[in-house]
Amino acid sequence: MGPGGELVEKRDVETICLFDVDGTLSPSRNVASEEIKKCITNLRSKCVVGVVSGSDIKKIKEQLGEDLVENYDYVFTENGLVAHQSGSFLEKKSIIDDLGDEKIQNLINFALRYMGDLRLPVKRGTFVEFRTGLINLCPVGRSCTQAERDQFAAYDKEHHIREKFVEALYKEFPNDNLNFAIGGQISIDVFPQGWDKRYCLKFLEHAFKTIHFFGDKTEAGGNDFEIYEDARTQGHAVTGPDDTLKKLQKLFDL
Repeated sequence: MGPGGELVEKRDVETICLFDVDGTLSPSRNVASEEIKKCITNLRSKCVVGVVSGSDIKKIKEQLGEDLVENYDYVFTENGLVAHQSGSFLEKKSIIDDLGDEKIQNLINFALRYMGDLRLPVKRGTFVEFRTGLINLCPVGRSCTQAERDQFAAYDKEHHIREKFVEALYKEFPNDNLNFAIGGQISIDVFPQGWDKRYCLKFLEHAFKTIHFFGDKTEAGGNDFEIYEDARTQGHAVTGPDDTLKKLQKLFDL
């Protein structure tokens, strides 16, 4: 208790827990469980909490709730190219301004030709999705059902469709300073070098002594790799939301 009998704030405002979304807080492109949401609420009483994802804010709200920017201290969408703090907009940066239309068209034309030659169990629609800070390439098509998404993920694990696609992209565009990162179950994120999830650290590195990062795609080539390996973060590799829960309960005695 404080001198007037009030409760003393025990929240550690010099520590932040930063989470990937797909495969970390929720199953890929699915809704986070009530258990995860309750855990994050409890965690927020102990330290600062944020999310960073390659997805746009609409998709993340579908997974974590419409009150996303109120329930997390920091929300970094599209790898942090669109940033919110304490419910307020911070900054937005566009891939168009950095690359220009000629490079973007070269990339999209090559990607569509490559994906057009792939033979997969199924193909649906929306193979290229243009976002503010990145371009998302999806061989199976983002309009696939959850069952088709799972089917492609299993097929990709056996046949390395996205891994081979990334190799072809690096070979085709060796001098364009682009990163090609495998993310989620079905797609590849394309963005300028330095625009991976580390981009969000510019908002955090001087504000916090400790930055914990939790992600599931932490291997080389995954879209959590760079921030997981960064010297400014304490990286925690997870295998799914249940593993995230276990690690948080152990680290913070929740």
